[in-house]
Amino acid sequence: MTATEAVAVRTPAWRGGFGRLWTAAVVSKLGDSLRIAAMPLLAASLTDDPLLIASVTACGYLPWLLFGLLGGAIADRVDQRRAMWAVDLVRGALMAGFAAALWLDQSSIALLLALAFVLTTLQTLFDNAATALLPSLVDTQALSGANARLMTAQQIVGGFVAAPLVPVLLMAGEAVPYAVDAVTYLLAAALIASLRARAPHKAPRPAGSTLRGEIAEGLRHLWGDRSLRGLCLATTLSNVGMGALIATLVVHVTVWLSAGNSGYAAVITAFGAGSVVGGLVARRLSERLGRIRSVFAAGLVQTGCLVALGSVRELWAAVAALAVFAVMGMVWNVNQTTLIQQRSPEAMLGRISAAFRTLAIGGAPLGALLGGAAAAGWGPNAPALVAAALFVPAVASLTGLIN
Repeated sequence: MTATEAVAVRTPAWRGGFGRLWTAAVVSKLGDSLRIAAMPLLAASLTDDPLLIASVTACGYLPWLLFGLLGGAIADRVDQRRAMWAVDLVRGALMAGFAAALWLDQSSIALLLALAFVLTTLQTLFDNAATALLPSLVDTQALSGANARLMTAQQIVGGFVAAPLVPVLLMAGEAVPYAVDAVTYLLAAALIASLRARAPHKAPRPAGSTLRGEIAEGLRHLWGDRSLRGLCLATTLSNVGMGALIATLVVHVTVWLSAGNSGYAAVITAFGAGSVVGGLVARRLSERLGRIRSVFAAGLVQTGCLVALGSVRELWAAVAALAVFAVMGMVWNVNQTTLIQQRSPEAMLGRISAAFRTLAIGGAPLGALLGGAAAAGWGPNAPALVAAALFVPAVASLTGLIN
């Protein structure tokens, strides 16, 4: 095992701020999940143009490509805690205003698109600041456990709590999910503002330093770190495959498997359950294998799951394949995030994580287009096999990082 893979794991202490950050993240994720689940239904009620409806989802990707690097640079310049609670105050105010517009019957598809775009733009700063803040709340050895607990809890509330709540809230009024989201933002802002985090040391910026130059510095460090560069390239390539799979999964299940809406619900539930299990085992797996080896093993298993998904025309096989795929996906994500935090200089963590995220997220929309073309040309099961083909070089590229 190389030094870059060495893992000393400790359980993160709830005191010292991590408990509050965890609670804020879970509360905010609940509100986000309610809003995201309700938005497509609202969009469909405001317009019958499929392109406009799909554009609501696209607004969840585009700001990352446009502003992700900028958000990381700003996160390195400012106090991350203050940036996070300020962003959540703004997001809470925007959501409250949108809920009021719905209640007054003043909503429109243009307003919904603008809201989705602005919220995701603000998220680029919030997420990069959160990644940079966490190492100041827990010991380095506890980062893996902290990331696993955060991601697992968010998966639980997003996948198993929000989904059944949405129809209940919509019965009370179409504005209610958005009003609840506004409350969660404000509560999260209060929790984050109460943190007493150790502010990372920020060396004075050289005279003439610009955001463009600082962004370039983060990109250079990412490219210059062999482990992070290889992991970023593997993640970007695998995300192209993920985009192809996710964009066409409903067609795969309802058309190729002829499993209908209930079958689609079954595979989505299996995916959510698998993600939770993955969060529980990620820390232990990294203890045994190391971080790079854990990601490599996860990618190998995921490749096999994709082959099974695209080859076996049975619902039970799809449920099993996606459950295991999700377990390994969480193992990949936890170790990936921890490696970024551990291998990045503290003063550059926001920029490096932003560069990594922007490149990785950029693969998803490309994959969605590729998946649609594959399904149209070769059949509904083709995107899963295309995704498997993309995972092969992604995983193979990690072998050079393992000694």
